[in-house]
Amino acid sequence: MAVFDTPQEAFGALRPVCVQLTRAQTPENVARLQAQLAAVGAAALQELQEYVLFPLRFALRAPGPRRERLAQSAVRCVSAVLAATRVRRPELLRELLSELGTCLPAPGASGKPAPQAEELTLAVIEALRTLLHSAHGDVVLSLYQPATLPLLGFAVSSLLGLAEHEKAKQIKISALKCLQVLVLQCDCQEHRCLDADEAQRCGDLFASFLPGISITLARVITGDLKQGHKPTVSAIRLFYLIVGLVMADAQLARIPKNKEKLPVEQSRISELMVHRGPDWSKSTAEKLLLLLHKIVEFSSVHPHWKVRLELVELVQHLLQNCSRSLVDSFSHLLKALVGLVNDENPEVQRRCQEVLQGMAEQGMVAQNRALADVLSENLHSLATALPRLINTQDDTGKVSTLSLLLGYLKLLGPKINFVLNSMSHLQRLSKALMQVLELDVTDVKIVEERGGGSASPCGPAGSLARRWQRKYFRFFTEEKVFQLLQQVCRVLGYYGNLYLLVDHFTALYSESGMYRKQAAMVLNELLAGAAGMGVDVLQEREVSPNVDDLKGSITSILDEYTDQANWYLVTSIDAEEISHEHSVQYSKLTARPRGACSSVLLPSPEPPATTRTMNSNIWQICIQLEGIGCFAAVLGREFRLLLLSTLYPVLEKAGDKTLLISETALGTLADICEACAYDSVQSLINENSDYLVNGISLNLRQLVHQPHASQVLDTMLRHSDASLLPLVEDVIQDVLAALDQSYNHQAPTFLRVLHSVMTALVRWFGSSCGEELQAAEGQSGTLSLGPQVVTGQELQQFFLDYVRQKQIAEGDLPDTDEEADEVPPCAKLDPNGPDTEGEAPLPSHAQLAKDTMERCIHLLSDGNLRVRLQALDVLELCVTVLHPHGNHLLPLAHRAWPALVTRLISDDPLAVLRAFKRVLQQFRVAELLSSAVLVWEGQSWDSPGELKSSVQVLCTLAQRCGDFLRQRFSRDVLPALTSSLRSQAPASARAGPIYSHTLAFKLQLAVLQGLGALCQRLDMGESDLNKVADACLIYLSAKQPMKLQEAAQSVFLHLMHMDPDSTWLLLSEIYCPDRYRPPHASLRPVQLPGMGRQRDEFTDNVLGLLEQLQQWESVELRAGAHRDPPP
Repeated sequence: MAVFDTPQEAFGALRPVCVQLTRAQTPENVARLQAQLAAVGAAALQELQEYVLFPLRFALRAPGPRRERLAQSAVRCVSAVLAATRVRRPELLRELLSELGTCLPAPGASGKPAPQAEELTLAVIEALRTLLHSAHGDVVLSLYQPATLPLLGFAVSSLLGLAEHEKAKQIKISALKCLQVLVLQCDCQEHRCLDADEAQRCGDLFASFLPGISITLARVITGDLKQGHKPTVSAIRLFYLIVGLVMADAQLARIPKNKEKLPVEQSRISELMVHRGPDWSKSTAEKLLLLLHKIVEFSSVHPHWKVRLELVELVQHLLQNCSRSLVDSFSHLLKALVGLVNDENPEVQRRCQEVLQGMAEQGMVAQNRALADVLSENLHSLATALPRLINTQDDTGKVSTLSLLLGYLKLLGPKINFVLNSMSHLQRLSKALMQVLELDVTDVKIVEERGGGSASPCGPAGSLARRWQRKYFRFFTEEKVFQLLQQVCRVLGYYGNLYLLVDHFTALYSESGMYRKQAAMVLNELLAGAAGMGVDVLQEREVSPNVDDLKGSITSILDEYTDQANWYLVTSIDAEEISHEHSVQYSKLTARPRGACSSVLLPSPEPPATTRTMNSNIWQICIQLEGIGCFAAVLGREFRLLLLSTLYPVLEKAGDKTLLISETALGTLADICEACAYDSVQSLINENSDYLVNGISLNLRQLVHQPHASQVLDTMLRHSDASLLPLVEDVIQDVLAALDQSYNHQAPTFLRVLHSVMTALVRWFGSSCGEELQAAEGQSGTLSLGPQVVTGQELQQFFLDYVRQKQIAEGDLPDTDEEADEVPPCAKLDPNGPDTEGEAPLPSHAQLAKDTMERCIHLLSDGNLRVRLQALDVLELCVTVLHPHGNHLLPLAHRAWPALVTRLISDDPLAVLRAFKRVLQQFRVAELLSSAVLVWEGQSWDSPGELKSSVQVLCTLAQRCGDFLRQRFSRDVLPALTSSLRSQAPASARAGPIYSHTLAFKLQLAVLQGLGALCQRLDMGESDLNKVADACLIYLSAKQPMKLQEAAQSVFLHLMHMDPDSTWLLLSEIYCPDRYRPPHASLRPVQLPGMGRQRDEFTDNVLGLLEQLQQWESVELRAGAHRDPPP
């Protein structure tokens, strides 16, 4: 089809169809016109615009009932013409607006539009949007005059009615978008922005529509969720655009006090105009306050993220344009904005952060006193309600509430000091934090978990993970809540007056034990925030605190933390520890009275040792330790100046028996190393060891008032190396001398110190011993793999050593006499004396171990159970240290044996299980020795712990002095052991499943699990091995519990290593699966009792053992073939 580019050609083509449409208004004629328009060029159609629109307008104004099909076709054709042309006459714009507006459904008496086809309504709305977009410049502005106010009002009310009442979603959205174009707030690029005067005139005009528009839009926004998110988003956008235009601060500032008088002919129109004076602004702001509150409450929890995002835009637009006129509404606006900072949608979060950051950069709060006052009041109200909200809301609500509190503080920024200077505000905020941060101290596991100071040595500072334990609070469980509370405290420290805050929360710390833990947490976070550590803010502070300010505040806090009344608290029900803590607290009370308030600050001399109290004390100490680590990070290398007063107390807690405290103290040490630039905890201790050792030495002389010196020494030894030994050697000698003089009263404390020393010596100097043992084990393990080449000199040396060891084992010591036994154990041997002539002097660590072992031998018979237990533990370590020095160890072992045997036969059988479980975890040989003693018939024992320690010492002697113990064990222990196993076997064979839960079963199991290993370790003789095999054979019965069968098999596996032939013969007598034919007819056939025997209860276990024995023999044969030289 040809295109008509000139007006003449186009007129010739369009005239027939226009005339026909004028004569007969039918949808078909409209369709012909629209089809013909497609062939007309844009320039030609612009010249013929009014000519073409005339028949269409005539069809819309046709008298009689409206034909919807015709009207719909005509409206679409009008829309097509307007989309291709521009409206250049204001009169035509007004006329078309009026004519199209009449096609919208008229509102009824109830305000609802009359029924009309949805297609027609949608076409009319789109035509109105096209009409407004086709007018530009002065033409469109001519529509916004007081004279056209009724016309605009009709169009606005019609569109609002559709947006509110129409159920079709597309119509609602189109009506809202059309209304946005009508009020000149369109997002398109075609319309230019209004200048100040034009915006002022439009604002005056639209002020008349503001009540109806705002109320209707509020209804749409808070309507049924079933309408979807798009109508809600469009309504929110239109709401803040029209409100931001009418209530703009810049426009209201230019409004004259008196209303301008219009000409007489416009007097009636002037009645419709609104004068935006102060009274009107105030009244309108109050009404908008209600609508905004309703909109914010609904939209902030809307399920669709785009609605929440549009709410952020609403807040941003109104805060930017109406900061003075809508100041009363800012409470709700800021609440919405801050509450959406932690929205689940990242786009909403990002936009919230941008808006808040923009507000801070523009100084909206700092330069607006009214806004700052609003934030202050909001903060006060929220702080008042915070405990109730945290107690009643779910986790999501708590996060939202705390996000709001944090947002208020961030927005106030430097202005926060005006709030903190008000005692009412500060009291309300601090008490709210105290109540919200209350810890849950009901968990009994905190008290149960004991560390015992057995942690492994620390490596570099970086290898110690920061093991702050997760805290459990009374009113919340979500970790996000605690993180928000940390940020609140850090923002307070960042912007607030540090001295004011520290003084206030320190007073709360001292005021009551109820607030002490919470106040300590807040103080820790305040200092971190003041240093700018881990704090997220919107704007920089005006003045940052210098190092002297931080150091002064930290020093005052450390004085409170390490005060004896707050540092030495009861953390367990251990009688000795409680007595120590009470003595410390009592001495503190008498030494440093604090006036009338001392009864509040210091606990009573005998506090009730309940689980809740101990848990509370543990958490208080941990929080204070965390604070020290935090303060070190704040000051960095400057914290070295405070190590003199803080390192010793932290080392005390690192050796605490409560696991939570010791782990937290280790984390604090790691933080100190990192902050003060020490390579490791070992480096930290070594470089400060001079004053630490001096403090230990002084405190050991005042053990009544300073009972924790042993914990400091223990921590130093565990986290240092052998280079520390020369520094502490004098201290150890002082301890030994003091033990000789006051063992009746202070022996437990001194033995604790000696145990720490011996543990360190084993770790530092025990590697050579371990290597020797491993070499010996490797040799014993390879004895059965093939023949070994033995020289004549080695054979001679073997017999000489055997005779010498046998003499020592029988007590025949050639170099000693009876007077030697009377030498006091504390007397040192003179290295230059005649008894040691020709013998190398002992190293310092071995001499310490020897001196310590002599004391422990005497203390093994002490009447105090605790002393005996500690002496046994120390004795075990001494044996390990002295192992390379056999000439000194064996005489001491000979002297210790009688006392040790006494300890082994003086325990209670009910404690057997506990002793065996602990021993099994440490060394397999210990299992047998424990069992041997525990099942000793006819004995009565006192303490399971004493038995356990005795067993451990005996095991250590078995490792270091095997030849010395072999004869004594065979004579004193083994007969009773095997007899007990045989006597208990019938009972276990008849028992049912419940038997595995009894004490007797667990004793049998422990004996069988360790018996084979001990026999192999001590290299028992053939007769002893036969006794063991006979006693364990009955446990291979299928009638025995399965675990006892497996344990009995383990015994025979060890026996196979020691004497495979005898073991094979014994098992074959029970059951022999094969018949052995002689290799020659002259030889008699081999007859074993087990040949041809029917399968019985022993068959399966015996077959399994014989198969393993055969596998081992084949391996040995192959290994021997590889070792033999080729022929």
